[in-house]
Amino acid sequence: VQLQASGGGLVQAGGSLRLSCATSGRTFSTYHMGWFRQAPGKEREFVATLNRNGDSTYYADSVKGRFTISRDSAKTTVYPQMNSLKPEDTAVYYCAVGFGWSDPRGYDYWGQGTQVTVSS
Repeated sequence: VQLQASGGGLVQAGGSLRLSCATSGRTFSTYHMGWFRQAPGKEREFVATLNRNGDSTYYADSVKGRFTISRDSAKTTVYPQMNSLKPEDTAVYYCAVGFGWSDPRGYDYWGQGTQVTVSS
């Protein structure tokens, strides 16, 4: 299973970014896709997840109402849309697939990570 994450960058507080994670359609239909982030000196934390059917999502309280995760019609790419970004959202963001829902230990395959930096 290969995951290709992209879309990170530098944005001012209050701005938006859209990340993406591409993989095969078979992967999406088999596994849930989760997004996690890790800031310097901190543990990896859950951000959001989309179930393998593409019809159920779950968000961390810290991003609820600001982040939205969706999947394209070809079912090969998942897009977390991040709005109203805050400096505390600064981290390396990772996509992963597995059955862990919000627990990173339940994810078997991980993308390489993409840096998101929010300036104040």
